[in-house]
Amino acid sequence: MKLGNNTLKAACNYFKKELRNTYDESELNQILQISFHHFFGLSRAELIFNQDDLISEENVKKIIELVTALKTNKPLAQIIGEWEFYGMKFKVNENTLIPRPETEELVHLIVEENKNVKNCKVLDIGTGTGCIAVALKSEMEAVNVSAFDISTEALKTATENAKLNKLNVSFEQVNILDWKRQKLVEKYDLIVSNPPYIPEKEKNLMQQNVLGFEPELALFVNDNEPLIFYEVIADFAIENLTPNGKLYFEINENYGQETKQMLANKTFKNVTIVKDLNGKDRIIKANL
Repeated sequence: MKLGNNTLKAACNYFKKELRNTYDESELNQILQISFHHFFGLSRAELIFNQDDLISEENVKKIIELVTALKTNKPLAQIIGEWEFYGMKFKVNENTLIPRPETEELVHLIVEENKNVKNCKVLDIGTGTGCIAVALKSEMEAVNVSAFDISTEALKTATENAKLNKLNVSFEQVNILDWKRQKLVEKYDLIVSNPPYIPEKEKNLMQQNVLGFEPELALFVNDNEPLIFYEVIADFAIENLTPNGKLYFEINENYGQETKQMLANKTFKNVTIVKDLNGKDRIIKANL
């Protein structure tokens, strides 16, 4: 398939025309801007004002290949191999969830509430790309950050991301559901987790670019145990938080009250639900 001519305008028109049935207009414009910046170094302003500029045959080929990949619903982050989170670049692949804006809100809340705490020991459970752990290490002074994940491949990616951002985070392979069998004796001042929280019954509601390309291990829980990770991590926190230590979760908006009650039943104090920018229950915080 040809673009008509090799101008930037023709390339943009081709990109939008071919993908208009796959993405809505707003998302498509965002994907175009990110793609053309990543592959060709073009800014948003250049896309608008330099539309008569000619692009090379090699770049025309890249655009066609990119459109072909996007038509399969493969996430752009996996196509380009990286994604931005909290102002930093993170490598992503099929073994990790793609960092999302809601999780940036979780990081921001933790930073704002704890940025002046000295000698704070932090644990991120289910670290995936390492985005939470690395961002917290970057933003908080005198903080010691550790992170767990069950996936060997995810831990490789997280380790690469810590090195990419020149930050020191300690990673360990841990199955948190089986933590009592493992010798985990470290004490932490703050524990954070964005665990799997989507019930299997909601699979049919998921977009194909998530369901077909991101790891189910990091997404789904059994319909009969939607809070299993929250319950287990809460029990772990009771044993491994310092006195008055803090616990932060990203949560399923449909289980906010249930999660809050569960933590209260386990005698956590100051259990609070925090809504995200879209007004949805997204974060729970509590003190031991």
